[in-house]
Amino acid sequence: MELELRTRAEEETRAVGRALGQMVAGGELIGLYGPLGAGKTSLVRGLAEGLGVPPERVRSPSFTMAVTYREGRVPLHHIDLFRLVPSPLDRLALREYMFGDGVCIVEWFDHFAEPIDHLAVELAYAGVPNERRVSLRASSARYARLIEGLRSRLP
Repeated sequence: MELELRTRAEEETRAVGRALGQMVAGGELIGLYGPLGAGKTSLVRGLAEGLGVPPERVRSPSFTMAVTYREGRVPLHHIDLFRLVPSPLDRLALREYMFGDGVCIVEWFDHFAEPIDHLAVELAYAGVPNERRVSLRASSARYARLIEGLRSRLP
């Protein structure tokens, strides 16, 4: 199942993340794809807000690789693989976050390079200033339910 949305401002991208954050229950893996500046961290801020984490606390963990926020109703694990193509040992360590009881969202998920059940979210420039294309793709029924929930929550 797939869904394509258009956002015209950072707040609209955050709203997509916020709606997603209100629906997740823990145990979900969300992979983010897209070029620098496309809005990946903005979407994560919205997701955090939907979970009850203050969005201003969210920073892209480019240098630390992983940050966990525990203030929300479930832990949020935010991973950024921009500077890393994980080795087999790194991928093993990351699985703790990816398959834990919290929600795990991974920027530059394509660097992980393993087929894993997840919700794929691709953010791309849409050709108009500030407009983004947000494409969501479910790899299983579990994530298809999230997409259906977004269809009913977003205008």
